[in-house]
Amino acid sequence: SGAPGALAALLAALRADGVRARPVPVDYASHSPHVEAVREELLTALDGIAPRPGDIPLYSAVTGGLLDTTTLDAAHWYRNLRATVEFEQVTRALLADGHHVLLEVGPHPVLTTALQDTIDATGTGTGTGTATGTDAIVTGTLRRDDGGPRRFLTALGELHTRGVPVDWTPAFDGLRPRRVDLPTYAFQRQRYWLEESGTPGGDPASIGLAPSEHPLLGAVVALADSDGLLFTGRLSPQTHPWLADHAVRGSALLPGTAFLELAVLAGDRTGCARVDELTLEAPLVLPRHGGVALRLSVGAPGDDGTRRLTLHSRPDTPDISDT
Repeated sequence: SGAPGALAALLAALRADGVRARPVPVDYASHSPHVEAVREELLTALDGIAPRPGDIPLYSAVTGGLLDTTTLDAAHWYRNLRATVEFEQVTRALLADGHHVLLEVGPHPVLTTALQDTIDATGTGTGTGTATGTDAIVTGTLRRDDGGPRRFLTALGELHTRGVPVDWTPAFDGLRPRRVDLPTYAFQRQRYWLEESGTPGGDPASIGLAPSEHPLLGAVVALADSDGLLFTGRLSPQTHPWLADHAVRGSALLPGTAFLELAVLAGDRTGCARVDELTLEAPLVLPRHGGVALRLSVGAPGDDGTRRLTLHSRPDTPDISDT
């Protein structure tokens, strides 16, 4: 926040260093000395506001703690626009007072990462991932380009599965729902349906392949018309849960180091001791449903003993959320 010329120079320097940065589309420099120019105008416009006591406790990023709502006068709202945002401090105050379910209500979550960082720093998010005890959770309500009732109900479902009481009655208004019996054995926060285990279901040799003995690729076959190899595999957030931790703007991507790992595997199986060059033409995005099939082709050796490798991928099932 500041003078446009200085901000433009900062953005240019960040982008030159490979840092993703963009200006926020507002026409005033909030939380900076520029706000002081409109102080009297703002106080005059808001003069006469008579705040009342609130029924819900208010934790303010202006003061960094619990705030008496009767103090929300014109002077407070000027401070709200001019002062430093004490978001981390007020998050710590919420956690210290036992508020461990943090829900960002807005058209797109921009604060959940900061909330999670503070939860991790205070050690209140290191338990089982439920809202019981001292274990804090954080989520948002809507997302950019995904802001309908289904997304909102999904957010409530995430809270429900982590122990937060949710009144589902309004969601079934006019639908005449009915209750069904649970399975006839103990069922308490445990799945009773089968899930992918992540372990290949079958012997690759039974279909003419050899095991690759690598967690990212399932099998390998020697090409009959050349001295090359073809590795195959499948990746998904269900079989490789750690992939979900490498996300950019809400999409899980295969890390660049994983591409290098696959290249090293190919080199080890073909007697090549190093990777001379690795070019990534496009990110490998994992779908939210299903997985991606991998094909790693290793060509025959050239005159100097080098081999060319190529990695292709495609979704093995369509993403039903995009249809």
